[in-house]
Amino acid sequence: MNPNTPSMSVVIPVYNEQDWIGRCLDALAGAAARAEWPVEIIVVDDGSTDRTPEVLAQRTGITVLSQPNQGRFEARRAGLAKASGDRVLLLDSRVIVDTDSLRFLRGQLTEHPERKVWNGHINVASADNPYAGFMAGLVTVPWRRYFANPRLTSFGVEEFDLFPKGTGFFCAPKESLEGSVAAFASLYEDVRLASDDTRMLRWIAERERIHLSPEFAATYHGRDTLRKFAAQSYFRGTTYVDSYLATSGPARNALFAALGLGAVGAGLLVKRPKATVALGAACSAAAGAVVKRCGASNAEARAVAGLLPLFAAGFGAGVLRGLGLALRTWLRRVTGR
Repeated sequence: MNPNTPSMSVVIPVYNEQDWIGRCLDALAGAAARAEWPVEIIVVDDGSTDRTPEVLAQRTGITVLSQPNQGRFEARRAGLAKASGDRVLLLDSRVIVDTDSLRFLRGQLTEHPERKVWNGHINVASADNPYAGFMAGLVTVPWRRYFANPRLTSFGVEEFDLFPKGTGFFCAPKESLEGSVAAFASLYEDVRLASDDTRMLRWIAERERIHLSPEFAATYHGRDTLRKFAAQSYFRGTTYVDSYLATSGPARNALFAALGLGAVGAGLLVKRPKATVALGAACSAAAGAVVKRCGASNAEARAVAGLLPLFAAGFGAGVLRGLGLALRTWLRRVTGR
């Protein structure tokens, strides 16, 4: 191996993913072999109650840490503390690494050591999953600058809201991730409800540019039932508040605008329910057309048009929960109770 190639640890938090963790590990092992890059793999089982522990017990060549359910942030913190590599790749169990992604990343880290931080280019498996397609279509609007022309690029904190980002497939120097974890502070007392990725990544973006490329890619397999989609919408509303309420920018402006529209819509629904339903249907159709223009596929655009009302209801409820949690935490800190 090239002596300039940094050592790599991979940290995978997992909770009740018996059907996906094996696929995730197989793809990771294949990509590492393709790159001729020995990697340390650490899987943190965050209190799974399905067969995930049994699946992990059958694997060789990995380190498994087990802990009571504490949420993804604490699982990653535990894995990070165990990692020995110069670089750490954060990977989620539903993310399947592309075959040549680690070979590309190794080349970049070896030949361009100044490009220290990498966010994966995520392709969403949405063709037969409208719930995943909805989420994939929705983000084409704020991140349209990149999706219009996917290419090797980078962004800093000034453009933070305008580019794809997430800790489901993210690589950085270990010390950078440790610094972001140490600086982590949520608006909520329960870290399981906190925005564990946006806050960490913003801290890193203030210090290093985050790089993107379609050649450092993976495929995400999203939730695939209506019940899971509704639960995810609710959860994302809560984490969105934690991500953006305290930080000025387009994302916070969108939050305030959504709250205003939600209040107006609720008032209209009470006074003129039929007209409100018709307006909502028209807005959903318009949203499908907008995401299509921003780069969404036809299937993703249809998913946005069809599922927007359900998502808006769940996300809005999650936002209200988040605002309540933030207010409660603030009051306790002010009063000391």
